[in-house]
Amino acid sequence: MAESAELKQMVMSLRVSELQVLLGYAGRNKHGRKHELLTKALHLLKAGCSPAVHMKIKELYRRRFPAKMVSHSELALPGPHHPASVGVVGGGGAVLPAALTQLAYEGHAGHGGAPSPAALLPLSLLGPGKHELAGLTHHLSTMATLHPVHPDVKLQRLPFYDMLDELIKPTSLASDNSQRFQETCFAFALTPQQVQQISSSMDISGSKCDFSVQVQLRFCLSETSCPQEDHFPPNLCVKVNGKPCNLPGYLPPTKNGVEPKRPSRPINITSLVRLSTTVPNTIVVSWTSEIGRNFSMAVYLVKQQSSTVLLQRLRAKGIRNPDHSRALIKEKLTADPDSEIATTSLRVSLLCPLGKMRLTIPCRALTCSHLQCFDATLYIQMNEKKPTWVCPVCDKKAPYEHLIIDGLFVEILNSCMDCDEIQFKEDGSWAPMRSKKEVQEVSSASYNNGLDGSCRTSEGSEQRSSSSSSHGNGRKVEVIDLTLDSSSDEEGPDSPAPPPPPLPPPIKRACPSLSPTSPPIINKGVLNLHHQASPVSRTPSMPTIDTSYMPPVPPLIQDYRPYYHTPNDLSGTYVR
Repeated sequence: MAESAELKQMVMSLRVSELQVLLGYAGRNKHGRKHELLTKALHLLKAGCSPAVHMKIKELYRRRFPAKMVSHSELALPGPHHPASVGVVGGGGAVLPAALTQLAYEGHAGHGGAPSPAALLPLSLLGPGKHELAGLTHHLSTMATLHPVHPDVKLQRLPFYDMLDELIKPTSLASDNSQRFQETCFAFALTPQQVQQISSSMDISGSKCDFSVQVQLRFCLSETSCPQEDHFPPNLCVKVNGKPCNLPGYLPPTKNGVEPKRPSRPINITSLVRLSTTVPNTIVVSWTSEIGRNFSMAVYLVKQQSSTVLLQRLRAKGIRNPDHSRALIKEKLTADPDSEIATTSLRVSLLCPLGKMRLTIPCRALTCSHLQCFDATLYIQMNEKKPTWVCPVCDKKAPYEHLIIDGLFVEILNSCMDCDEIQFKEDGSWAPMRSKKEVQEVSSASYNNGLDGSCRTSEGSEQRSSSSSSHGNGRKVEVIDLTLDSSSDEEGPDSPAPPPPPLPPPIKRACPSLSPTSPPIINKGVLNLHHQASPVSRTPSMPTIDTSYMPPVPPLIQDYRPYYHTPNDLSGTYVR
């Protein structure tokens, strides 16, 4: 009864994350609020759980309160059904957790591997309980063959971080297939030089303490085919020295019902690390195992770099020879005999697709097949905030290591300062392209200049004609406007009387099919040579036209043969 009451008090003191680990270890539902999780854990304890669950409760309690003393009787060796980590009591009273992979690694190191994490710990901290680890090491050594502790896994290099040292090499996260929720522990210690590097890089100018030299935790898949990207295990939970580590926030799910995932990226645990050469640091990792997928973790000491440093390194690599780009242009514009469509020119913009501004440092990736460049400064700054390293032109991977500065575009930008678009030709040469707005402005300016010139020409001709008429021999010149329509004819009676015409005016007579007494009809469309021109001239003055070559107007309109046949019954009808 005393042990049951003690276990109950231990369960009551656990936090949400520890209750979830306990319920997951027991195979119970671990979702819910704290009071729900606590109720489930107490029911589990009341129902009579196995001794393995009792040991799990004590283990979680020791992690919750590491300063409390634990008797050696609680350090009983776990059976095959309990692969979880145990605690090692040091001589000074500190509890040093040791994990399955740590102990397996210690046994693996005896076969020529790297020194074990336990070897990094000061002997004074291991205390008299060290001899109890011998049997446990032999018991768990068989687990090392299932998942190599240091597989040949390499993580991708991060452009903004220079690796200074490996604190924990890539190590497999050992998992027991019989349990879904897994947990393991790692330990590492810092050297005096590493402590000095971290301490000297502290920056407290802002609202929080930042370090340029950081302790970085990374996870990836246990694949050896190529350098691996960061990849978090499902339901990852990390504690450093007993304190929970902040992980990147969940991304919004793309579909309803899909479990949200965290963006996989390196984790900075510098603020949780003990900057001491005598006290080791522990990392407890819990996750959900997946069938057919294994994960690895590693801890590095890195130095963070800024976008300015990366830009300087890119410039230090040099500018690519312009002949490479010219060869690519000729290759793209070479006519394909099997194709009916041939490309004769390529139009490329001098504006960056990211900032829509003129390029300053034109660059692109070696893996890109296009000629369009983007600005290196903007590209590196954007990846400093959110590292994706994707080409903004073709949406393909464009890592920092593959970036080059295009020498041909550097020459174009230096020689063409007032143009935002160019056109490449088949021989590799280029020519500036004007925008539509500029073309419209140029055409409108030339059109206005043409109108001004024509107006000045017409005014000059009118002045010359008026001066010639005033200085002539005094003959009266008759001007005939051939552009007048019927409206000008109708306005004729209101105009002043014309001079005596050389020919009599035509007699207006009725149509043959109409009565002689019918009202007269104005002859529209008939050129009237005896009508005086309207005083308002619609065109520039014209020279006198000789009318001798024009045929005379027929005196009677009856001379025109009608183009229709008039029925006999309408011969006496009057048209009004």
